[in-house]
Amino acid sequence: MEKTHKITTDVIEEVPVLFVEGDITSEADSDIMKHYTEMKETHSPYHMIINFDKTKYINSAGIATLINIIQDLGDIGGKISFVGLSNHFQKVMDIVGISDFVDIFHTNDEAFKHIAKDK
Repeated sequence: MEKTHKITTDVIEEVPVLFVEGDITSEADSDIMKHYTEMKETHSPYHMIINFDKTKYINSAGIATLINIIQDLGDIGGKISFVGLSNHFQKVMDIVGISDFVDIFHTNDEAFKHIAKDK
């Protein structure tokens, strides 16, 4: 069975970025958490960006995965920024209350500028 998602990472301007493509469902959970954990252990970030530019779909399992990451990084005083949410995804994040716990930006550059001010 072909994966319906692709997870990649990068460090840009000293900030770990998790790129999520495709669908965020229970199938993607282990890949997302694996990449998140690797980034957290390698870079000990206070800030991390999750980029949704190429994300197509999210369900309740995907929302639970995001909540786990937000809580985990928050437990060590860190902050997550979301980038590239479509209008639909923005509404979903607002409805489930995630928007109250993350910073949301249209582009990575906007997020980097905000993070630089926060350092």
